[in-house]
Amino acid sequence: MAGTGWRGYFLSVFDYKTEKYVIAKNKKVGVLYRFVQLAILAYIVWWVFLTKKGYQEVEESIQSSVITKLKGVILTNTTETGVHIWGPEDYVIPPQGEKVFFIITNFIETPKQVLGYCAESSRVPDGRCTENVDCAEGEMVVAGHGIKSGRCLKKDRNSTGTCEIYSWCPVERGRQPREPVLGRAENFTIYIKNFIQFPKFGFSKSNVLKTNDDQYLKKCSYDKIQHPYCPIFRLGDIVRWAGHNFQEMAVKGGSIGIMIEWNCDLDRDYSQCNPHYSFARLDVNSASSSVSSGYNFRFAKYFKNPAGQTYRTLVKVYGIRFDILVYGKAGKFNIIPTIINIGSGLALMGAGAFFCDLILLYLIKQSTFYREKKFELTKKDKSKKDIDGADGQKNPVK
Repeated sequence: MAGTGWRGYFLSVFDYKTEKYVIAKNKKVGVLYRFVQLAILAYIVWWVFLTKKGYQEVEESIQSSVITKLKGVILTNTTETGVHIWGPEDYVIPPQGEKVFFIITNFIETPKQVLGYCAESSRVPDGRCTENVDCAEGEMVVAGHGIKSGRCLKKDRNSTGTCEIYSWCPVERGRQPREPVLGRAENFTIYIKNFIQFPKFGFSKSNVLKTNDDQYLKKCSYDKIQHPYCPIFRLGDIVRWAGHNFQEMAVKGGSIGIMIEWNCDLDRDYSQCNPHYSFARLDVNSASSSVSSGYNFRFAKYFKNPAGQTYRTLVKVYGIRFDILVYGKAGKFNIIPTIINIGSGLALMGAGAFFCDLILLYLIKQSTFYREKKFELTKKDKSKKDIDGADGQKNPVK
């Protein structure tokens, strides 16, 4: 008996079991079922395969190199420097052409500074004083220009009411710029050469248009409609596309992001993979104030007079910092994601039947009737016990 039981259990593994289907003549639920099926089918075809290209293998680890070159010359005539010609070697920092660079649009010079003792600026809170004890000798002036000497230059007709300091004297001029000295930099141009590759697919390309015209790069200027593949941009246009005015931004500087996006469908022709440019100002937002916006830094030029004494010219420069950001992805047909998405879609189609079953079995008036038809309760057949005796032996036939 035990052997027969185990044998029967083993053989039952090879039995084929199928579902029992009940056809419900309910038009409302039937219409809902078809609607859900069509909605899921539309989602799979339109969103998964056509929009998201679910049949493709995708690579987002783009490798990129950016080279920049600026062109433009401007003439300035200021009280401090006189007549000066500015070329790219003067107003571009760093000059070697990187994806992050700075263009000078305004500056304030403090010429002929020498090491010595002088008064701290009255604009520095830590430099103000009323007595010598306020200027402890050897202390640094917080956010100031030098080291305190121990003397307080009390405020009167000839003094400032600040501490005497040892520093480069006279201290930096504190006036705020009102107009950009290099305002004509608006017409400078920047040449952006971008090389990208997707190593998984062995695909590489550049944003420079392939052409036999040697004069193309010398006469073209980027325009989204007329010249979408020209890599030469006018600075004024970049700031305008970012939503700002160049002349206003050039006074105190700022930061501009140049985004280059490569979204390439490698199932299409090589020529269909092209860059898309967008521009945004990065140093301001809805919560920022005029105090935090802008961009500036200082540098000094050192000289020696005929007597051998070192002096310098301190330059505080304002300008626009450009950050070139490259990102993107590439996709190509692959059978594995195709099968996975088709299988997921077919599994999702079963959600329509599950949803409609819930309505039929629990949410309508005839739910009890449908439950009786849907679920069939089976019981063990007891007819054998009517023939067999209590001891398991068959009753004799009389």
